[in-house]
Amino acid sequence: MSHNSTQINKYLKSLQKHLVDEHPDNPTLANAVKSFRKMDYVGHSMGLINKDESYATCVTWWPMIAVLGTFSAGKSTYINSYLDMPLQRTGNQAVDDKFTVICFSRHNEAKTLPGIALDADPRFPFFQISRSIDEISEAGQERIDAYLQLKTCPSENIRGKIMIDSPGFDADNQRASTLRLTQHIINLSDLVLVFFDARHPEPKAMQDTLAYLVSASVNRADANKFLYILNQIDVTAQEDNPEEVVSAWQRSLAEVGLISGRFYRIYNPSAAVPIANPHVRERFEKKREEDMADINARMHQIEVERSYRIVGKLEQTAKDIKNKKVNKLSEMLKKWKNKVILIDGLVFFTLAILAGTAFTMTESWDLLKTFATQLMQGETSSVVIAVFALISIIYVHFSIRRTVANGLLRKLDRELGNDHETFKQYLHAFNKSTAAYRPMLLKDPVGWNETTQQMIDEIINEANDYIQALNDQFTNPSGNGGKNSQV
Repeated sequence: MSHNSTQINKYLKSLQKHLVDEHPDNPTLANAVKSFRKMDYVGHSMGLINKDESYATCVTWWPMIAVLGTFSAGKSTYINSYLDMPLQRTGNQAVDDKFTVICFSRHNEAKTLPGIALDADPRFPFFQISRSIDEISEAGQERIDAYLQLKTCPSENIRGKIMIDSPGFDADNQRASTLRLTQHIINLSDLVLVFFDARHPEPKAMQDTLAYLVSASVNRADANKFLYILNQIDVTAQEDNPEEVVSAWQRSLAEVGLISGRFYRIYNPSAAVPIANPHVRERFEKKREEDMADINARMHQIEVERSYRIVGKLEQTAKDIKNKKVNKLSEMLKKWKNKVILIDGLVFFTLAILAGTAFTMTESWDLLKTFATQLMQGETSSVVIAVFALISIIYVHFSIRRTVANGLLRKLDRELGNDHETFKQYLHAFNKSTAAYRPMLLKDPVGWNETTQQMIDEIINEANDYIQALNDQFTNPSGNGGKNSQV
C-alpha cells in the first residue's frame, strides 16, 4: 500500500472517530463513511479515482455556511456578532484577502492556523485544494497560506458547523484562482449568505460583481440555499424615502436574473447610525428582527439538512457510477473497439496489397517461399526479420489503439465543456480500460464486474436505510413515543 493511500485511510478512520464522538447515539454518518469506503473500492478498481483519493472527501462532513459579499458590506461585523466575539477584523476597506474557515474549538482563546491545515484535512472543504489551483501547486505551502487560513474559536454558536468568510468581492479585479475558490465554496456550501452594502445606493456601478454573485446562482438546482442580504440598512433611515434604496437594489438584482427568493434587510445595532424618529426606528428594528430570525432559523436548519445532504451525495454518486459512468465508458469502449478493428483492417489490408503488388511487379514471389522455408528451418536471419515484422505489426496496432482512444477522449472533453473534474474521472478510467495489457474483446469497463456491481447496489440500499434512520430521528408521523432527538 502506497504512502498516499495509507494517508487517506488514516484520514477516513479519523473522520469516522470524530463522527462517533460527535453523535454517539446517532451512528448514521459514521456508518456512511464505511459506505463511502466501499464505493472507493469500486472507484479505485475502475480507475475513476486514484488510490490516494476518496469519494468521502468530495463532501463536507460539517454543515457549511459561506459568507460572500462586496467590499465593506459588513460581513466581518456580522460574523463577529453571530459568534458573539471579535474574531474577524472589521473596517471600511478590504481588511483580509484570504478565505477564512471558522470552526469551533474547546480552547478558551481563538487561534489562527495556516492554510496547509485545511489542505491536509479531509473534514474541511479545502482538502487537497492545492492540486486544483495551479498557482498554489506551483509554489507549494507558502502559496496555500496566501489564500487560506483556519480560525478556531470557543463560540457555541459555531459548534458543529463551519463558516467561511471570503475576501471582499470585486469581479473585475479578482484573481482567477480566487474566483475558482469562490465557486468551489459555493458548490460545497449548505447555505450561502451574499452581502451587499446599503451605504452604496448605486448598484449599477458594481454590475459585474452582482452578475457574478447572483446570476451564477439563479439557475442552480440548489438556488434556495442563497440568501441575499442588504446590510447596514440603518443608513437609509435618514433618507426621505428609505424604501427607494431597497427598490434600487431589487431592480438591479432583477436585471442580473434574481426575480425570486428572499431579500433580507439587516444592520448591526451596536454599530448603527442613531435613528432619531421613534416610528422609523421601530419599523427598522422590527424588520431587522424578523429578517435576523429568518436567517438564524435557516442557519440552524442546515444542521438537520447536513445529514440528508451527505447521505444524498452517497446515493447520488453510487447511482452516477452505475447509470452514467459505466454506460458512458461501455459506449466509448464499443466505439473504440469498432474503430480500431476498422482502421487495423484498412491499414493491414493496404500493406498486404502494396506488398503483393511489389512482389508481382518484381517477380519476387519465390523469395517469399524461400524466406518461409528458412524460417521453418530456424535460420537466424529469417527469424530476426520475422520478429522485426511481428514487432512492427504489434507497434502499429497499439499505436492505432492509443490514437483512437485519445480521439474519443478529446471528443468527450468538448462534450463536457468546463466540467474538468468529471472529465478527469473518465480520462483515468478509459485509459485504464484501453491499456495495452487489456484484451480488446472485453466489453465492460475495467473493474466493473459482479463483485463491484453488487457493491454499488449494496451502497444504494444502505443509503436508503440511512435516509429511513434519519426520518425516524427527525419525524414522527404517528405521534408515538417521546421527543425526536437532534443531530
